[in-house]
Amino acid sequence: MKTKNIILYVFVVFTYFGCERFLEEDPRAIVSPETFFGSENDARQMVQGMYAILKNNSLYGQVGLDHFYDNGADIIEPNRSANFVEPIGNYSLNEAIADRSVQKMSVSDTWKDLYRIIQNANLTIERVTGNEAIGSQEVRTDIIADTRFLRGLCYWHIWSLWGAAPYYTEALTLEEISALGRTDEATIVAGILEDLQFAQDNLQDKYDGDQSGRASKWAAAVIMAKIYMKQQQWQLGLDKCLEILNESPHRILPTYNEVFDQFNEYNDEIIWSLDFARDINSQFDPAFPGRSFAGNNNWRPSMFNPRLRDEPLNTAERDSLGEALKARGEAFNGTGLQVASKDFAEKFPMNDLRRELNIVDNYLGYDLVFPYIAKFWNLELDRSPRFNHSDNRMVFRLGDVALMAAECENERSGGNPNTAFEYIREIRERAFETQAEAEAILGLSQQEFREAIYDERKWELAGECHRRYDLIRWGILLDVVQNLEYRFWKPNENIRPYHVKLPIPLQELENNPKLLEDDPTNNGYR
Repeated sequence: MKTKNIILYVFVVFTYFGCERFLEEDPRAIVSPETFFGSENDARQMVQGMYAILKNNSLYGQVGLDHFYDNGADIIEPNRSANFVEPIGNYSLNEAIADRSVQKMSVSDTWKDLYRIIQNANLTIERVTGNEAIGSQEVRTDIIADTRFLRGLCYWHIWSLWGAAPYYTEALTLEEISALGRTDEATIVAGILEDLQFAQDNLQDKYDGDQSGRASKWAAAVIMAKIYMKQQQWQLGLDKCLEILNESPHRILPTYNEVFDQFNEYNDEIIWSLDFARDINSQFDPAFPGRSFAGNNNWRPSMFNPRLRDEPLNTAERDSLGEALKARGEAFNGTGLQVASKDFAEKFPMNDLRRELNIVDNYLGYDLVFPYIAKFWNLELDRSPRFNHSDNRMVFRLGDVALMAAECENERSGGNPNTAFEYIREIRERAFETQAEAEAILGLSQQEFREAIYDERKWELAGECHRRYDLIRWGILLDVVQNLEYRFWKPNENIRPYHVKLPIPLQELENNPKLLEDDPTNNGYR
């Protein structure tokens, strides 16, 4: 399902219109579902449109979700003060800041785009169900399963980031939506699990060819396992992880570097990646004022690629470094914004083979100012120009699932840390030169293994949008942040207990005061 094949049609509900118009347009005045949903192709286009929204800056296209799942923790820091990562990175977030859209990556942008997909999903399910014009029952079930995965994914993010929030599964009018209060978390989670189980039961093991980038049944299973773990339902989490480990076509690759090979972006360890294409500017995420580039080009590698004006450490060697890069067809032409945090770089074990892709402080013989996370780099100037990368956006991979299984085994009633180790044996063995190093965490107590998993997930999954989610579900975000030294901000001084959730944006509260009825504090922000 390559981005370049998406048909851009203006009548997709909530996709053609800017974020600021989210609550100003009535979908039933924009689209005629009776005439649009007249074929399988119509329905497939609607689903492709929802995948396209996932690639917006506010979600997976730049650092939209990275804000909330990686920044403000103990792996990534910006290399300079940047206004669009400062609210979370420095914990200055409030209701008003949540509304400020900088490069379409505010709390408000993320909220609106998630609900855009949900409303489109609700409409699609309603119009495909029982609609014989769409195709056979098998075709309709496949479309609905894909759509329910997307809806479950979006509600999972909403629940993870805001907790209680509006929850609806019907194609409502905007007037009806704007009258909804916050639904309790248990109801939301039950609905997410139901959607995802339907997706797992009806999607395929894997998609390739023109459908590459489409989520499989195992992507749905990963989210379910993560939900069970956040709820501390360890046996259910382990059972779901074992389904993935034992029944899916995915496998742990022999080396860590292979996982991030730019020329093998659908390798066997990757469960789901969003695919991107160069030179795509779409109506799903129009360019923001003053910029000709935006949505559906993949910006994320540019956030991790260094910029030459920051490097090298010896500034007198800058021209020489530039020439050395040019000779290789490369350039330091990114923003260099997402770099390894001071604490992460200092603590990453020197004997861990994963270090070379997570801590790069020397390149081509030049010492660098900042330590970079090079597993997301793409320095090739011709193939991957700045802000216009074709690199896939990895979302889930089997290495994560193996670590999840180990954690569940260690935490479940009657669990055994040594049994837990066996789930991550392959990960540990590819991370170290010797068997003794790999097995250094064998024989630990439950608490010792728990702490080892805290670190193992940090070294293995750095920058892959898991860290704040993990620290929050473990209940240790505040302790971790308060005990770190940062380069120039003071998140350790600013963080408060309520920062484990986001505020509902002020504009949403003004449009719908009912959102404050069950929680007048807005998740503690007032």
